[in-house]
Amino acid sequence: MTVHLAVLDPLPVFRAGVAAALSSVGRLVEEPTDVLAWLRERPGGVVLLTVHSVEDLDRLTELCLVRPRPIVLALPSGDVSSLGVRAVRAGARSVVARAASVPALQRAVAATLDGEAVMPADVADLLVAGGGGRASRRSAPSAAQVAWLRRLSKGWTVPRLASEMGYSERAMYRLLQSLYQQIGVKTRLEAIMLAHEQGWFED
Repeated sequence: MTVHLAVLDPLPVFRAGVAAALSSVGRLVEEPTDVLAWLRERPGGVVLLTVHSVEDLDRLTELCLVRPRPIVLALPSGDVSSLGVRAVRAGARSVVARAASVPALQRAVAATLDGEAVMPADVADLLVAGGGGRASRRSAPSAAQVAWLRRLSKGWTVPRLASEMGYSERAMYRLLQSLYQQIGVKTRLEAIMLAHEQGWFED
């Protein structure tokens, strides 16, 4: 039986590279513009999805609601451990760093198609430990801090945020680092993801 694979990534060059790498070992790889329609036409299809943001995790969750459920390999960029854990919890079968070598990607796809779950050791360790790639949260943010995160989630830069809030750029960076420590995360992306998870952005 032919297994169809779809690669979803914002960069055409990356998609083409993945398609070439997997086609060279006999995989049938496509680059659909509408992955949900693609999955309806190819039940049991396999999706390789780059995960870099909250929106990507939402897309992963949406894909995993399709029936029959597709196999999704998450390709996290950036913080592989944290994003990898979130991807598995959202329904990904396997996790392979977006920056992985061609042989590593080929092995991961082959193992996943054989029914195995593949992921970096750091991701497995965090899942076993019950962690989410972040330290324990200490306390919820204030309304003002949530407003900062909401603006950052909309693409605001720290200099713009500092200007709007009446702080120097350096002070704003310090305040944000203090906020991240307060809520138990390390990066802006983790803070925004946590805000979405906790419903802090809901009115």
